Amino acid sequence: MKKRLSLILCVVLLCQLLSGCGKTTETVREPDDAYRCYYEIFVGSFCDSDGDKCGDLSGITEKLDYIEDMGFTGIWLTPIMPSPTYHKYDVTDYYGIDPSFGTMEDFETLLKECHKRNIRLIMDLVFNHTSSSHPWFLEACDYLEQLGEKEPDENECKYVNYYNFAKDQAQTPNWYQIGSSDWYYEGVFWDGMPDLNLNSEAVREELEQVASFWLEKGADGFRLDAAKEYFTGYAEKNIEVLNWFETYVKSVKPEAYLVAEVWEGQGVLQEYYKSGIDSLFNFPASQQDGAIIKTAKARVTPQQFFSWMVKQQTADRLANPDYIDAPFISNHDTTRISAQCVNNEEQMKFAAGLMMMMPGSPFVYYGEELGMKSSGTKDENKRLPMYWSAQDLSKTPDAPQAADAVEQKFPSAEEQEKDPGSILQYYKNAIELRRSNPEIARGSISVPDGELPEDTGVLLTEWEGKVSVILCNNATESVEIDLQQALPEGYNYTLKGSLNVGDQQEKLENNKLELPAYGIVILKQSGVE
Repeated sequence: MKKRLSLILCVVLLCQLLSGCGKTTETVREPDDAYRCYYEIFVGSFCDSDGDKCGDLSGITEKLDYIEDMGFTGIWLTPIMPSPTYHKYDVTDYYGIDPSFGTMEDFETLLKECHKRNIRLIMDLVFNHTSSSHPWFLEACDYLEQLGEKEPDENECKYVNYYNFAKDQAQTPNWYQIGSSDWYYEGVFWDGMPDLNLNSEAVREELEQVASFWLEKGADGFRLDAAKEYFTGYAEKNIEVLNWFETYVKSVKPEAYLVAEVWEGQGVLQEYYKSGIDSLFNFPASQQDGAIIKTAKARVTPQQFFSWMVKQQTADRLANPDYIDAPFISNHDTTRISAQCVNNEEQMKFAAGLMMMMPGSPFVYYGEELGMKSSGTKDENKRLPMYWSAQDLSKTPDAPQAADAVEQKFPSAEEQEKDPGSILQYYKNAIELRRSNPEIARGSISVPDGELPEDTGVLLTEWEGKVSVILCNNATESVEIDLQQALPEGYNYTLKGSLNVGDQQEKLENNKLELPAYGIVILKQSGVE
């Protein structure tokens, strides 16, 4: 009898410990559609499979069980094509794999293993520019340097129209001289990245062939880099380019997914959604001054955050009824969440929970689930090696060459996987809660008229006749919410799941909900009383 009581007590204590981070009360089969939870991997910094201290494709394959266990159903790879730089955003061959990352066979194996796990893989496709070492550019420059006073002729060098070349641009920003000739080329980012001429039908045909090549390999779509710079300062032209590419890709693979980088505010993003593209990264939600972190740090209330979400969804659906939002907190170009929250673990967890309550397909940057640090403004410091283990460094790549030495504050993945109260476990629980309530990603959202405590918010999300209620608290203390005053009358509300940053749990009794500090709760709305 004593043994039986001890066993029961252990089970109860374990359940209480696990529920401190989060729980869900029911399992629902998630639709196999375009709505995903994506994991962004900066390939060279993720996992080294062969001991050369550079992350590679086989390393990602080795870590697919980790990615699947976290709950991610999609992967975004930063560029993997041959390039002279560590970041690979300046391509020299659109049909190859950079040797430091492995081989085409390694890529095909990665795809195969992803698809076994129902993980979709999208590739970073950079076609605003190429590398200045790309054969197209080198041949065009060689031709122009030898041209003399003649006018360029595509019949003599077809690549002369692949880029933006002009004379008399010596005083124009972002234009660079070709040798000692009178010719200049445009490079919005720097002289090592000459801009492609996307007005050229020949260039578009080349890019269509590139897209077809990777889609036929099995890639599930593309992340489109620097989309607002295709024609810098000309949004209408950029929108036309996105529409052309989206139309072509869907003609090859209708289920392919496209998400574009347009680093702008809400009004501009709404215009770009008119292109018909699936997704645009939600920059207004991201980074230190974005809506998610501002809410986590109590600079705005959760109700203000939810109201903003509703306005955003309404506006974007007017532009593209089929759009899929792409919220994120950080990526390879921004400071990490730990810096945004000044290493406040509760706020970091809560921010992740808020993102996972947003419609669409959220993107998590590798290491974000650990609370990894970035340092200063250097790009290299935003792309530090994944912190797999404090002892076993065999899978840890070297940091980018110009990166500073950074000591991580929070434990490694190896340690956090064993800790039910860790940041990693919170992310895992948040993703599970999201996926077990598919209306969160896919639903139409609204904010009900009701009375709430100041530091709380409530959001209704409805999809295929199912309605869920999301409530959250960004105060540092627990609050009590009277559901009869806060929510629509005439319904029953039952607990579906929760996310808590510590040991305190929510309580729901007699239509009164006690919501812990930084707590998130999902209620099921059903039945007329």
